[in-house]
Amino acid sequence: MDDYPLIEDHGLIGDLQTAALVTTDATIDWFCCPRFDSPSVFGALLDRRKGGHFTVRPATGTYTTKQLYHPDTAVLVTRFMTEDGAGEVVDFMPVTGRTATDRHRIVRMLRCVRGSMTFEGEIAPRFDYGRKPHKAHLTEHGALFTSEGLDLAVHVVREPQDERLVNTLVVDDNDVRFSLTLRAGQQRGLVMESSPDGPPREVRLEEFARLFDETVGFWRSWLGQSTYSGRWREAVERSAVTLKLMTYAPTGALVAAPTAGLPEQLGGERNWDYRFTWIRDASFSVYALLGLGFTEEASAFINWLHDRVKQEAGQGNGSGPLNIMYRVDGSADLVEETLDHWEGYRGSAPVRIGNGAATQLQLDIYGEALDSIYFAHEHGMHLDHGGWKALHTLLDWLVDHWDQPGEGLWETRGGRKDFTYGRVMSWVAFDRALRIAHDDGRPAAGGRWADARDEIYAQVYDRGWDTGKKAFVQHYGDDVLDSALLRMPTVGFITPDDPMWKSTLDAMESELVSDSLVYRYNPEASPDGLRGSEGTFSLCTFMYVDALARAGRTDMARLVLEKMLTYANHLGLYSEEIDLTGRQLGNFPQAFTHLALIDAAITLDSMLREGR
Repeated sequence: MDDYPLIEDHGLIGDLQTAALVTTDATIDWFCCPRFDSPSVFGALLDRRKGGHFTVRPATGTYTTKQLYHPDTAVLVTRFMTEDGAGEVVDFMPVTGRTATDRHRIVRMLRCVRGSMTFEGEIAPRFDYGRKPHKAHLTEHGALFTSEGLDLAVHVVREPQDERLVNTLVVDDNDVRFSLTLRAGQQRGLVMESSPDGPPREVRLEEFARLFDETVGFWRSWLGQSTYSGRWREAVERSAVTLKLMTYAPTGALVAAPTAGLPEQLGGERNWDYRFTWIRDASFSVYALLGLGFTEEASAFINWLHDRVKQEAGQGNGSGPLNIMYRVDGSADLVEETLDHWEGYRGSAPVRIGNGAATQLQLDIYGEALDSIYFAHEHGMHLDHGGWKALHTLLDWLVDHWDQPGEGLWETRGGRKDFTYGRVMSWVAFDRALRIAHDDGRPAAGGRWADARDEIYAQVYDRGWDTGKKAFVQHYGDDVLDSALLRMPTVGFITPDDPMWKSTLDAMESELVSDSLVYRYNPEASPDGLRGSEGTFSLCTFMYVDALARAGRTDMARLVLEKMLTYANHLGLYSEEIDLTGRQLGNFPQAFTHLALIDAAITLDSMLREGR
């Protein structure tokens, strides 16, 4: 299993409809097409032998690599150093726009910058998670892969009379191999295109350069809209670009991660598909995006959320009017299955696609949805009449159902419980709905909503507080702590200087914090229906920074944040978790973590500016 790259040894490129992972030695080992949640074309990340890949490397057996993003962009540069010279592979995907399309391009520019270098590579797609066969054949200007439902064209970049790269393409068992020798200052390359308009064609260096300039220009123009000028700007802006890469432009939906099946524990069974849009995660994006000045992206997601509320209100599915997650187009078909023919990342099986947690009852999502809608409302993004009627229906359902057990935001599979966080966020749902109704003069079941809000408030203080632990606990009737409750002061349920909150924060520090890194909860004390353990949760560490800052402990908050930034990979990216060795675990990169980084940085920077 040592031939698998580390999870953190990847960069991300994308075109706002799908994305690809590129290793530090320039191998594309994960790419789904035509959408984030489509079947994979390259999946060696989850099975080195059967998954498929697109490799480029120096022909020499000895080399070192460095990887970076072209400044202020999502253009990835992998540098190779050998005894004969230095070369680069520049990877990017030209942005597709807001119209859904099956046509996507991965551009791979090969450059020699010093001395000379011979590049070699292999294009070995495995369509539909390796379940569909394909054929490959060469053409005058490249190669063509055909499979049921999807074709890939590989266009060769060359100048007139330049036959070198075309003549070195070789079909081997329906894969394509190539080699190319370049001297300092020369560049050639390949453009891989899905669902092409015609056969492979000749691409000139002039077109190559134009695609590069347009892609760089797009990302710099987009990032230039950021209004953030505080501390940790580089980490914040890289997080913003990463979140943009994980946004499906046609609908504004944000996927939780572009990957599936990466384990929370090596060799374990906690291997989930994150290529969908969680109501919770995406709601957090509204705060982060508006906090950075990206109003267009925040508005796009709010419209997506409004559509889900209108679509689902009054429907009911046994777990409430809203699912906890949807596909990027808003559909709810997320049937979970396993890819038994794949061994999984470093033997971590089963590999799951789809997500069986989609219809769980997680009451907190109503609070997160309403909180983001209210936050957008404060920034001038108001509900129309149809949206308010649908929201009214949703709140009426919640009045009758908030006081019941659920699975909780961590999507445990050990049975429903009375999760304190679910109650807190139900309180948020009613509170924010009442505020919107008051501000806009909307008709509302004000008495019922206010009564429910007040009843939840009293119940949490009565049943969610454990006198022995002197802390708010994960669920009623137990003394297990849960770092999800770090959000209690953030949403205004309790003030950050309340003695009960300070005591809760102290208890969490004692049980859930390990050298500044934070666990979600202790699965041994609170069985979640799954075998094995997990690492610290990066999202929770950034939530801890936010909670410390709000509590006035800015020195500690700053130290925790600075430590956490050292756990990012070489490009500033985070997966879901961090293990005892400091390595990253879980799907990569994770949107929730980068959203929490932005929120923590904004909160702490604000506190430091005010001298609090």
